[in-house]
Amino acid sequence: MKKDLHPTDYRFVVFQDEAAGFAFLTQSTATSNETIKWEDGNEYPLVKVHISSASHPFFTGEEKIIDTEGRVDRFEARRKAAEERRKALANKAKKAAVTKEKKAAKADTK
Repeated sequence: MKKDLHPTDYRFVVFQDEAAGFAFLTQSTATSNETIKWEDGNEYPLVKVHISSASHPFFTGEEKIIDTEGRVDRFEARRKAAEERRKALANKAKKAAVTKEKKAAKADTK
């Protein structure tokens, strides 16, 4: 295993979600020029993030539902149309074969 691969300068850092006004304190190696006074009275580096679990649609329950039903319906319509085309071509081939047999039978009788 390589030596000195992982960082060793972990320290407490406050991550703040700008959209939700949510902040949490954790250990990180992230660097920042800003600081913030935390609830415990100590001052910590501040890293601003654009999205977190407090503002992400998946975690807040505001997730947009994609119209998958419409997609499925369109797919089924295309599948049925293709199946009908296959059946029509098969019927056309059968009719052509029957016509060819009738012509061959007429030619044999003459």
